[in-house]
Amino acid sequence: MLKVDDARRAAEFWTAALGYEAEEDSPDFLAPSQGNGVRIHLDERDRTHLDLWLDRSTSDLLTEVEGLIALGAQRVEWTYPDDADFVVLADTEGNLFCVIA
Repeated sequence: MLKVDDARRAAEFWTAALGYEAEEDSPDFLAPSQGNGVRIHLDERDRTHLDLWLDRSTSDLLTEVEGLIALGAQRVEWTYPDDADFVVLADTEGNLFCVIA
């Protein structure tokens, strides 16, 4: 569940970032277009940290991060270990999430 101030704006970001669609009967629930996978619930009560794991055979960490920034995500100041395989971003609502290789 993600706490959001503007569900429409958050839905636009996450559907584009993940290739999800809003459920027809419940537009605050986002689900994979093919119907298989984890759903995201946009809510006004709770904040959650997401970890987005990349398929190393088809995705590159820096390319994915730049794509998410182009959609409206922002880099977050973070102290990374020397061998970090992740980048911390904030979505359009300020929710933190990691993109992990």
